[in-house]
Amino acid sequence: MAQKKKPQSAGSDRQAKIQAAASSGAGSGANKIVIAAVAAVVAIVAVVGFVVIKQVQSDNAVKGDGQAVPAGATMGGGYPAYQDVTAKAGAPTVEAFEDFQCPGCQQFERAIGSTLVDLAKSGDIKLQYHMLNFLDQRLGNTSSLQASNGAFCAADAGPGKFEEYHTIVYANAPEQEGTGWTAAQLKDYAQQAGLTGDALKTWESCTELGKYTNYNKAVDANAFGKEGIKGTPTFKINGTIIDNNTFATPDQVKAAVAAATK
Repeated sequence: MAQKKKPQSAGSDRQAKIQAAASSGAGSGANKIVIAAVAAVVAIVAVVGFVVIKQVQSDNAVKGDGQAVPAGATMGGGYPAYQDVTAKAGAPTVEAFEDFQCPGCQQFERAIGSTLVDLAKSGDIKLQYHMLNFLDQRLGNTSSLQASNGAFCAADAGPGKFEEYHTIVYANAPEQEGTGWTAAQLKDYAQQAGLTGDALKTWESCTELGKYTNYNKAVDANAFGKEGIKGTPTFKINGTIIDNNTFATPDQVKAAVAAATK
C-alpha cells in the first residue's frame, strides 16, 4: 500500500524557497561576471584591431600601395634631376646608370659628377639618374637598395635634395666593397643634405617602410632589360650608350654634350 506523503510545514517550505532563490541569484551573478569579462576582451580586441588597421592604412598611404614613384619619374624609369631648372632649347638628355655600391661609379662621380651637375643646373643638359641595385645580390646585402631609397626619400623633401644626398653617399663610399652603410649613416647623410625636423621624420618613415622599393627594383629590371645595360657605370646621350673611355673627363663630357646639342 502506498504511503502518504508527509505534509511539509510552512517553515520548511519557506526555507526551500529562500535556498532556491539564493542558488539562482549566485548563478546569475557569475554569469554577469563572465559576460562582462567577455565584453571587455571584445572591446580590447576591437580597439587593437582598429589601431592595426589605421597603421596599415597609414603605411600604405606612404608606400602608395607599392606603386610610389619619385616626382617626375615613372615606374621603372629614370629620375629627372633638377626639375626646377628649365632646359635650354636643344639640350640633350644625359642618363647615368649607377649602383651606389659600384666602385667604378664612385670614380666617375669624382671625375665628372660635378660637371654633369653644373651642366644640368645651367640647363645645358637634361640629366636623369637610373639607380640600380644588382650588386646587393652579388655582395650579399641590401645597401644599394637602402641607399637608393634614402636618396628618393630625400627627393620628397624638395628640389635638389636627391642630388645632394646622391653626392654625399658617393663621397662616403666604404673603403671595402660590400661593407655598405648602416641605417645611422644613411640618416646622417640625410641630415648633411639639410633635412631637419618634420622633413627628417618623414624621411625616416619613408626609408623604414621602403616607400620606393618597388620603383628601385623596376628601374634595375628595366636597365638590364629594355635599356640594354650590361653593367655600371653606363651613360647614354639621347638614348645612345656612350663609350666610357670618351666620357671620363670634364672636357670629354662637355665635348660630347656640345656634339649632341641640336
